[in-house]
Amino acid sequence: MAVPKHSKNDGRKSTNAYCSTVTLVAFVALCLVGVWMMTSSSVVPLQNLDTTQNNNVKEIIAKSYDTKDSTDENTVKNDETATLDNSKSKQFEDNPGDLPDDATKGDSNANSQQDNNNPKEDDETTNESEKEIKQDEKPSNSGDAESKNGDEQENNEYGKEAKNEDNSQLEKQESEGKNDKFDTPKTEELPSGDGSELLSETSVKNGSFSTQATESSKEKEGHKSVKPENNKGYNWKLCNVTAGPDYIPCLDNLQAIRSLRTTKHYEHRERHCPENPPTCLVPVPEGYQRPIKWPTSREKIWYHNVPHTKLAVLKGHQNWVKVDGEFLTFPGGGTQFKHGALHYIDFIQENVPDIAWGKRSRVVLDVGCGVASFGGFLFDRDVLAMSLAPKDEHEAQVQFALERGIPAISAVMGTQRLPFPARVFDVVHCARCRVPWHIEGGKLLLELNRLLRPGGYFVWSATPIYQKNPEDVGIWDAMKKLTKSMCWEVQAVGKDKVNKVGVAIYRKPMSNDCYEGRQQNEPPLCNESDDPNAAWKVPLQSCIHKVPVAAEVRGSQWPEQWPSRVEKVPYWLLSSQVGVYGKPAPDDFSADFEHWKRVVTKSYMNGLGIDWSTVRNVMDMRAIYGGFAAALKDKNVWVMNIVSVDSPDTLPIIYERGLFGIYHDWCESFSTYPRSYDLLHADHLFSKIKNKCNMTALVAEVDRILRPEGKLIIRDTVDITNEVENMVRSMNWEVRLTYSKDKEGLLCVQKSMWRPTELETIPYAIA
Repeated sequence: MAVPKHSKNDGRKSTNAYCSTVTLVAFVALCLVGVWMMTSSSVVPLQNLDTTQNNNVKEIIAKSYDTKDSTDENTVKNDETATLDNSKSKQFEDNPGDLPDDATKGDSNANSQQDNNNPKEDDETTNESEKEIKQDEKPSNSGDAESKNGDEQENNEYGKEAKNEDNSQLEKQESEGKNDKFDTPKTEELPSGDGSELLSETSVKNGSFSTQATESSKEKEGHKSVKPENNKGYNWKLCNVTAGPDYIPCLDNLQAIRSLRTTKHYEHRERHCPENPPTCLVPVPEGYQRPIKWPTSREKIWYHNVPHTKLAVLKGHQNWVKVDGEFLTFPGGGTQFKHGALHYIDFIQENVPDIAWGKRSRVVLDVGCGVASFGGFLFDRDVLAMSLAPKDEHEAQVQFALERGIPAISAVMGTQRLPFPARVFDVVHCARCRVPWHIEGGKLLLELNRLLRPGGYFVWSATPIYQKNPEDVGIWDAMKKLTKSMCWEVQAVGKDKVNKVGVAIYRKPMSNDCYEGRQQNEPPLCNESDDPNAAWKVPLQSCIHKVPVAAEVRGSQWPEQWPSRVEKVPYWLLSSQVGVYGKPAPDDFSADFEHWKRVVTKSYMNGLGIDWSTVRNVMDMRAIYGGFAAALKDKNVWVMNIVSVDSPDTLPIIYERGLFGIYHDWCESFSTYPRSYDLLHADHLFSKIKNKCNMTALVAEVDRILRPEGKLIIRDTVDITNEVENMVRSMNWEVRLTYSKDKEGLLCVQKSMWRPTELETIPYAIA
């Protein structure tokens, strides 16, 4: 039987299949269109990519600085529900240093869409990007470095300052379309306008000032030429020397010391600098850590930073230094003031009220300082003390002082004058310093007479004053005879009942009447041709320099009382004299001070990312009038002002202001222990040294005297700042800021803990 055809039913089935097919095709097409539309909406034209991303970066950085404190920053970092802007802010919060152009392009742009869709992946990408930045530019991520030492709050503040600096500079670079690497706060004071001559080396002259090299007849006649340096790279090595981490090249030249004919006058404790200064780096003591902050450091320091116990064994019973677990402690006394330095200091003023600590008497020389507790507690009386002692059997006494945050240098009264100008110290102090003042015609005491300001005081606290054994009695009689022949007037001889010591206080005359009225010219007056200010490698002489009496001559009057003397133009700077920068000397002085006040206030205090609470020991490597130190007078720091021997001799001006300093030749090593200073400041020093001696050796010396994590600020030509930057980068230092304007540059870097592994043996420093 034939099956009938159901044409209607068959037709319905065909139509349904067709519709299903059309529907499926349409659905797929719509999906494809949707995908295409989504894809096309996420594409940014290549030529607009950088501009778009840079604008986003600018907004992101601005938002990241709106946090009020470090707690807010950490809250944003740990909040998993943070907004997109906060998530992107996080990318830059951990990187407070330089942001080069390539750090805001490349991977971060390529992943811009992923940032919108997957914040977690954005964090991972950020971490990789940050690693690349750190390896390439070594940005100012000191917060990370310092957090390793357990000071997180301090580091957050550190980072925020540096980030603000980077933000302003990134915007400036983008607006100007520049790709240079220089970053600085907009308030930085660099040469411009009326103050331009203060930094322009073309206008710097000697003016009316002679140089210390000219004044000192025994100064060396130049320096031998050195081989050209390899500018393509630096191969730093670790110094292999007997002194190890305590190496001082000019005091540890054992070969020169062994060749001395005699050591009768402590010649072996004087400077014997190698002909070619070392270019190796000094090792760091095992276990070294960031020094304790002042004023706590006055009482205790880390043992491993100065791991020496000999002095604690020898002098522990006299309250010099004691070992207390991981610390070395300083009870505040000494041989002559076992029951406290402040009581001893006040006892001196009670005997001679005119000494007026912190007003009339501001700058003190402490000879044979021990661990410098006397100078350390004089800060409480607003007095600045230059403490000196030799590098001798009293192991590391000067190093202890510097680690404590107290000014000190390694020096000895031997055969040469001390490196200070004449008539600059208000008070000279010696507490049982074991210096034989009375021998050889009083040659050593006459050197103190040269340094002491007319009308100044010599405070001598020693056993001959109060003990009655034959030796002490003989010394006391000799001292009375010598001081009388020098026309020093006895102001007081007393005994401190608490400390059970005696103190004799003398005053230097302010006229020549006594000298001219002596029956015997003994000690003799110095020849008129003898310049008392000549101090660099000049032999000691057993003679007395006359006191200046003319009203316009330095030393004829006492300076203004502190603190007004720091700002007041010295009375002996005359308008007829030409200053260092070409103006009349008084105007030059004032302009320099105003310049440094602006720079320190507007830039150094908040524009360099420096936590000044960690800064105590500061050196101005090329001081002129001491303006930089004067601008820091209200900060909790002290500044060692260095006047180069071939620069205008302005060191007397620095002392007249109630500040202090020393002569030095930067072609040689400085007389201090390694890791002495928290901050070094060099204003157009390196450009002068480059044409004179080995600049690599100077950079190695900077590394030697600067503490790990210490800062170096250089103001110099762009070529010099670039060269120094390359050198310190090769030592893994962090470059915190670079800036240039009109061929003048500013560089701020931070020393790292990095030390090379390859050794360089220094034959003359091996026992």
